[in-house]
Parts: sequence; structure tokens; C-alpha cells
Amino acid sequence: MPIQYPEILNLKRSGMEFSWTDRETMLYALGVGMGADPMNEQELPFVYERNLKAMPTLASVVAWGAGPGNTNINYLMVVDGERTITFHKPMPGSGNIVAESRVLGAWDKGKDKGAVITNETVLREKSSGEKLVTLVGSTFARGDGGFGGPTEGQPAPHEVPKRAPDKTVDLATLPGQALIYRLSGDRNPLHSDPEVAKRAGFPRPILHGMCTYGISCRAVLQTYAEYDPTRFKSHGARFSSPVFPGETISVDLWKDGNIISFEARVKSRNVTVIKNGKTELG
Repeated sequence: MPIQYPEILNLKRSGMEFSWTDRETMLYALGVGMGADPMNEQELPFVYERNLKAMPTLASVVAWGAGPGNTNINYLMVVDGERTITFHKPMPGSGNIVAESRVLGAWDKGKDKGAVITNETVLREKSSGEKLVTLVGSTFARGDGGFGGPTEGQPAPHEVPKRAPDKTVDLATLPGQALIYRLSGDRNPLHSDPEVAKRAGFPRPILHGMCTYGISCRAVLQTYAEYDPTRFKSHGARFSSPVFPGETISVDLWKDGNIISFEARVKSRNVTVIKNGKTELG
């Protein structure tokens, strides 16, 4: 059944409850590569319960499954399009939250070009009702174009500076990185099953886009935030190409005041995997 437009714009849900503990906080950090060097005392607090710190992008998985409802897309053909997290408060190492989610927009790229669906999810502290984070995410549904929706009108992306990067960080991934990351919620077999990956058009399982997103957060965290996750006010990026587990991701960064622009690439294949990245630090 194709995407129903404009009915899809009315999809929303609220009152969805989620919780997490230090276990999920540490597992997420391991999933995006923190703790690869157990002697790195700056990364250890993200993967060790003593004086635990939460990765800012933990926000992207603590309410895994929260969404506005059934959008009728083919999930085998789905990849992440872009994601922006706005932090109203720093992410805690454990918590109880209530989520509300709605569809912000849907765009038709053409019958053979796919569709883009953008959702907004607000996470609130269960005890106080205060906002913790707001997540805006776009899904690229490669098999669902031609549903008759608008073709233009998506928000313009952040433009990174034209000058050479101020810093570049190389961050390696493990061959089994996706198998660790999927335990934080996204168990799409595209990231774990070779046969499913081949049916989706990839030679082997790909790394989750949101894992690459978390790795880009690591790059900002270690270069311009002094490993202080409470400094993050927002973190956003567009996904332009998949990473294969085991590849090294090179993150180029530009600093302009409290704004850090970034893009990421896999040098071994000469491909850009994240574009239009923007972090605001406090």
C-alpha cells in the first residue's frame, strides 16, 4: 500500500513511555566506538559506571520505536536521511521519559527515486514533564516514491565553510560495529544479515546511519567540547552514503565561535558519508 498523502501529515502519537539505565548508556557508547582504548581516561567515563557520562546522541536511541504511527513504507528499503537533536537539558545516564511524535512533512522524489518523510519527536522527563530533547529526523524510503506528494519545500541544509577544515579526526570502526550498535534498538537485518543486505542492493551489511551520526558526535566531543557532553546544544547532519563496518571515518571540522560545522568521508573509497553537519556548543 503506497504512502497516503496528505493523510500522513495527520499521524501523531503521545504518551509513549521509555526508560534506560547505565547499561544502555554504556552499550550505546561502545556501539559508536567509545572505549576502544581502555587506557583513554577521557573516554572511560562514557563506558564505565563510575562517574558515568552520557553521549549526547544517546538521545537518538533511548526512545527507540517512538513514532507517529504506520506510514506504509517498505522498511527493507529504508535508510536514514538526516537527523537533528536539540538539547533542552543534558542527557542523563539513566532516566524515565514520555515521548510524543508527529509527521512534519513528506516529499515525493519520483517513482524510481524514493520518498522523504520527516518526523519530530519530543522527549520529556516523566516526573516533571519538562522537555529533555527534541529530535527531528528524516527517513529516505528508497522504494516508496511516486505517491503524489510535493516534490519541493524541504528545509535548506546547513552550508559548511568553503575553507580548508580546521581539524580532521580519523575514527576507525570495527568489522562487527553494526552488531554492537544494533543492540541499542535498530535491529533492521540490513545491518546484520548478508542476504538481506544483498536483496537491498548492498554487497554486505552496512553500518547504521545513526551509528555514523554518533561517531560524528564523538569527533566534536573530543576536538572542541573537551569531552564535556553538557556543552552540546544541538547536533545535526545529513547522511549521503553508507559506511561498511571496519572502515575508518575521517571527520572534517570547522569552528566558527560556538558553531562547529562538519562533514565525514571514507578516504579508502573516496566517498562522503555525512554532509551539512552542524553542532552548536554552549
